[in-house]
Amino acid sequence: MTTTLDFGPKGWTPERLISLEGKTYLITGANSGTGFQATRTFLSKGARVVMLNRSAKKSDAAIAELKQEFGRDAEVSYILMDLASLDSVRKAAAEVLEQVPRIDALICNGAIAQVPTQQFTVDGFETMLGTNHYGHFLLSGLLYERIEASQGRIVVVASLGYKMGIQTIQFDDMNWDQNYHQNNTYSQSKLAQMMFAYELQDRLAAAGKDVKVYVCHPGSSRTSLITTSGNLMTRVAFGLMSLSPMVQSAEKGSYPEVMCATEAGLDQRALYGPTGRNEWVGPVGKGTLEPFAYEKPTMERLWEVSEKETGYAWTL
Repeated sequence: MTTTLDFGPKGWTPERLISLEGKTYLITGANSGTGFQATRTFLSKGARVVMLNRSAKKSDAAIAELKQEFGRDAEVSYILMDLASLDSVRKAAAEVLEQVPRIDALICNGAIAQVPTQQFTVDGFETMLGTNHYGHFLLSGLLYERIEASQGRIVVVASLGYKMGIQTIQFDDMNWDQNYHQNNTYSQSKLAQMMFAYELQDRLAAAGKDVKVYVCHPGSSRTSLITTSGNLMTRVAFGLMSLSPMVQSAEKGSYPEVMCATEAGLDQRALYGPTGRNEWVGPVGKGTLEPFAYEKPTMERLWEVSEKETGYAWTL
């Protein structure tokens, strides 16, 4: 697939947005980076945002900053949730269903990356797979009926890193006990997220459902993702690269997820993000999607494994 621009030479920008009053957006990992910037954009258009974050202290600080910018009446709040704990995801989803009557989009934005040594979640999963994929798989399922009732959508924030690794799912050793590698293992976790989204598209279509599922990526953006979990060499390398034109602001990195949460008429079997050099930066539109990301037998097997590991069976 060749790179195309759907929105003119400038690509998609928030200038296309009209009022979002009455809309509600849920964003995981929203107290910094692209999630925080997406929150800013939604609030600027009058929407309500509920952040799903693991740190109360950072969430309080983020909300204080947002209310200073948009006023004390800005509709922004948070629910504590740790994607690395299935129990935490279940509790957070229950709180959402109690407090949030409509969900116009669930944006699966939270992630960890390039963890230098093998670590595990409380549920025994390799930490990037558990956080990036299993946590969002469960959350999306628990909130699906509310999303459907709201005629909402699900947005999966992926990464071009899905192309870095073995380009499939290592089913015989999903925790990478035998060959752990910070890049390849991260790549699997992001590919798993994409496969979940594309398989969900197929299952929704087969069930005659109208919920839309979109996949995007932020390109190369100045966020805390690498500095939070990467090793020293990775952090230094990205720090130097972030000074170059090959890295864009977190604000621009948030454009794809905001677009996928709001824009009408998007293709579902697609990958949206920057369309400039290497698809790291530049105007936002439809980019290159490699066929291995939607290889059907692998998607179906991953779905079965994900239901088993999370203890949650989707019903559509």
